Amino acid sequence: MGDAPDFSGVAKEYASHRPGYPAELFEWLATTVRRRDRAWDTATGSGQAASGLAKHFNHVIATDVSSKQLHHARKDARIDYCVARSEASGLSGDSVDLVVAAAAIHWFNLPRFFEEVHRVIRGGGVVAAWTYHVAYVSPPLDDILWPFYRDVVSAYFAEGARMVDARYAGLELPGSDLAAPSFQASVRWTPSQVLRFIRTWSGVQAYIAATNEDPVTKLVAPIESAFGGAGAVREVSWPLYVRASRL
Repeated sequence: MGDAPDFSGVAKEYASHRPGYPAELFEWLATTVRRRDRAWDTATGSGQAASGLAKHFNHVIATDVSSKQLHHARKDARIDYCVARSEASGLSGDSVDLVVAAAAIHWFNLPRFFEEVHRVIRGGGVVAAWTYHVAYVSPPLDDILWPFYRDVVSAYFAEGARMVDARYAGLELPGSDLAAPSFQASVRWTPSQVLRFIRTWSGVQAYIAATNEDPVTKLVAPIESAFGGAGAVREVSWPLYVRASRL
């Protein structure tokens, strides 16, 4: 893809207002590999996936191009954070048992990334990629976020977001496909937290830069109304679209 947005400007908000991933996802990933010595979480962002992997692997290498995002990443004795591109990790060859890309592979140069995966992964290792769509969300937010995404900010997302729109249906990973169970990312948030999440969207940031206007302000009233008040807390969930294969 080669058109990855820079999330450095919202690194702090990204760390605190992006959903994490369910424990069941990492439990399943751990069952797919023969060894649990070393995992590589590429484009780790704030370490949401790295922290989940650290519960099952002896060592996690978590890389990202943004040093600001890594500054806010979740610390763990089993995780080493490094600044590196997904297409040039700096890892030794044949050194990892699992490679994951959480909500990120749509920004990569896929041929170069797959070359890097072949280089660093051990025989029989697994590569997995998953995402959620920021606007494919549980009620009552579905009737608010989808029209906002589709009609207001979709055009401001970089081209890689079209892979997310397709829910990774066209993504072909190297190796033999593994069938993944169904998973959901869930949080319990207030309207304020939802609004902060929306402001971390790369398309929203691009919209603000292009127009000098914040489109999220128009969502305050409808989201508060949908929640039943500004201080209300509701569960919000997104289905995960998971692809995995064994090399």
